[in-house]
Amino acid sequence: MGALMETVHRNGAVGTFAGAERISNEAFWDVDCDILVLAALESEVTIERANRIKAKLVLEGANGPILPEADDVLQDRGILVMPDVICNAGGVTVSYFEWVQDFSSFFWSEDEINLRLDKILVDALKKIWETADRHRITLRTATFAVACERILIAREERGLYP
Repeated sequence: MGALMETVHRNGAVGTFAGAERISNEAFWDVDCDILVLAALESEVTIERANRIKAKLVLEGANGPILPEADDVLQDRGILVMPDVICNAGGVTVSYFEWVQDFSSFFWSEDEINLRLDKILVDALKKIWETADRHRITLRTATFAVACERILIAREERGLYP
């Protein structure tokens, strides 16, 4: 991994790594892998591409990379999809931490930030996973159900803003 990162820093691209094999954009969808990380563009996974994916787990690092119909195909094929709203939530969460620190003029160490981030994301994923298991629904549907539940509880406890 170190040599790969060194090549990227030196040349600005993974494709220049010794032994790397370039493939076409369409061949990407046929790669035999266990985990597929979709971290580039929105709406990339169509029904046709969903039928070609060989991974057992798909992580949505980008916002909305899987079309709804393609999501159904992946579910029918038994491919687990970790939805974008939880998979790429770290950046938004850390941005909130920055706001809180700036507002209070009290700053945390990187270790403190990582511990707080880890707790929030692990707790959120546990709740989503438990909801998905309990109701036999996808992680995406469970994520939205948990979000709606949290909004309703906040509204009940705090009222409408402002």
